[in-house]
This record gives sequence, C-alpha cells and structure tokens, in this order.
Amino acid sequence: MSLYGAARWCLFRLDAEQAHDHSMRILHKYAHTPLAAVWRQKVAAKPVTVMGIEFPNPVGLAAGLDKNAECIDAFAQMGFGFIEVGTVTPRPQPGNPKPRLFRIPQKEAIINRMGFNNHGVDYLVEQVKQSRFKGVLGINIGKNKDTPEDQAANDYITCMRKVYPYASYITVNISSPNTPGLRAFQHGEALNALLSALKKEQAALTTKHERYVPLAVKIAPDVSSEELQAMAQAFVKHEIDAVIATNTTLSRNAVQGLPYADEVGGLSGAVLFEDSTRIVRELSGFLQNKVPIIAVGGIDSYAAARAKLAAGASLVQVYTGFIYHGPKLIADIVNNL
Repeated sequence: MSLYGAARWCLFRLDAEQAHDHSMRILHKYAHTPLAAVWRQKVAAKPVTVMGIEFPNPVGLAAGLDKNAECIDAFAQMGFGFIEVGTVTPRPQPGNPKPRLFRIPQKEAIINRMGFNNHGVDYLVEQVKQSRFKGVLGINIGKNKDTPEDQAANDYITCMRKVYPYASYITVNISSPNTPGLRAFQHGEALNALLSALKKEQAALTTKHERYVPLAVKIAPDVSSEELQAMAQAFVKHEIDAVIATNTTLSRNAVQGLPYADEVGGLSGAVLFEDSTRIVRELSGFLQNKVPIIAVGGIDSYAAARAKLAAGASLVQVYTGFIYHGPKLIADIVNNL
C-alpha cells in the first residue's frame, strides 16, 4: 500500500467532512516544515498559455477543496499548475446543516450539499496575502444564501473588488446546486444581466489597478444542448475569458442503489466523467475557439485528462479524483502529457 493509500485508509474511517477538515489542518500546519516532504513532488514543466496567463502545467486544483485559501502553499508543493480557492461569499456563512458530505467509494464518487460554507471574503484575502505562493491563483466567488436573487450581482461585485488585486483570474460560480436559485443565473436575461454587470466592473477594476484579471464562469452539467448553445452565445457576446465545465450533477443514474445515493446535493467523481465531457465537447463546438474551456469532472487518470483536452479543453482541474488517488494523480497526468 502506498503512503497515500495508508493515509486514505485512515481518513476514510472518519466521517467525510471530519476527514476533510483534519486533512486541511495538517496541510496548513505543516506546509513549511520537514513533514511537507510527504506530499511535495516535482512534476515536468509543461507550460501552456490560456487567458493570457502562462500556466506551468495544465493541471489545476478545482475550487471547493480549499474554500478559505488556507492551504495554498501545500497544494503548490504537490505540483499543481494552478490553484483555485473558494467558493467565497461576501459575508461568512456556515453552509447547510451537517451531515452534508458523503463518499460513495464503490464508484469513487462524492455527494456534497455544503452550501458555500466559508469564512467570508475578507478572511480569504488575508490567507492569500499570508501565503508564499507566486503561481497562478484562481479565486472562485459566489453569493450569500440569504441575498435576494435580484441583488446577487452586488455580492459578486463585492467579492470581485476585494479579491481582484490578489487573483490571477476570478471564477464566477453560478452552477452550485446547493444555493437555492443560483443555477437560474445560467440562463436568459438573468445570465446576460449578470455578465454585463461583471464585465463593467472588471473594466473599472482594470483601470483602477492597471492590471487585467480574467473572468471565468463555472457552469453545470445538467443543461440541454439548446441551453448550452445560448450560454455559449452569451459568453462570446460579453467577452468572458474562460468557461469552467463543469460543476457537480444532480443526476443519480450512475450510483442508483448504492449507500448515500439518495442524499440531496451535487454528485462528483468518476461517474460524472461522461456527462461533463459531453458538455466540454458541445461547448467547444459552440464557442469555436473564441473562449477557452477549463475542464473538470471525473478526471481520475492521465487518460481521463487527455480525453478532456481532446474534447476541446485547454486546462483541466481535479477534485474528487485527487481525494481518491492523492498527489500522485497530478504527477501521473502532467508527466504523461
């Protein structure tokens, strides 16, 4: 059994959220001690330029794992080409009631209904300022649960203003299934109005800081081809800098009959691969290279990452595959690209 395999065996004896919190405490506490040798690794240099940013390699950490930006340095030591933290909201919020995180190990899957639990944008910014990381950092922003939908743009703009000086790029999360009404912003006038407001703010912040920080939008896998085409047209129209495809799914077809399969929340992991890759492939066709795609969803191997790139993605991100396979997954993907 590998070192990570042994660690995972121990962690999987704990409740899923307890295991997550324990792991994050270790990474935060020991990132700058000799113990970091346990997860530190060198990966090959495979630079790629996307959104005008040079990434040392195309494999990133997806948002959701380091919500409060407390472990940036530890994740950097693992060889990630970029790190995305958050989702962060203007004000701290506890998220949904526990339990809210469930493993389905038979399918290397996870269901979560965390609900944007985080310490708020001011806390995240302080953590970013304290980190030693000099690489590509994405900051994923959302709205507070109790913010009315007609005021949601204000929450995103508040977060944008605070994280702008510290982010390499900013991701707008409108696809989590765990904040009521959030996915409505993926469609129609709601989407166009939000994108228009965010691009206007981006232009103002570019002037203020004399620095252009790209805007990415993260979308759900649970959309039809027609809906996806309309979204793609909006992204091109508003000159969005990248699309992240995809968030978790509400579908349970791949895990029916298994323990926790009926829990409410978003499903992630290997079972999401096919649906997420379909979205990447169709979206690539609609966008016609006008907006780059960052693919996430079910990437648990080099072959899966290669398939995402072949479907039209420029970068990939991992989350659930990383939970099940550990830092070695990053090296396996990067070194074989």
